[in-house]
Amino acid sequence: MSKKTKAFFYNLFGFSVFYIPAYLLIMTFTTLIGFWIAGPAFIISLILSPKFQYMNTSEGEKIFMKWIFKKGIHEVK
Repeated sequence: MSKKTKAFFYNLFGFSVFYIPAYLLIMTFTTLIGFWIAGPAFIISLILSPKFQYMNTSEGEKIFMKWIFKKGIHEVK
C-alpha cells in the first residue's frame, strides 16, 4: 500500500474515532434531529482529529501528523 493511501486511511480512521462518539453523544443528550446532529459532530471531529499529510522528501516518501494535543509536526513511521 502506498504512503499516500495510508495517509488517507489514517485521516479517515482518525476522523471516525471522534465523529461516531460525538454523533452518539449529541443524539443522546440533545434534542437536535437530522442534519443538526451530524453538523456539530462533524465540526467537533474536524477540530479534534489528527491531520496526516503525505510528502515526498529528499529522503523518500514520508507521512507527517499534526494534532492539537501534540505540539509540532511528527513523522509517522
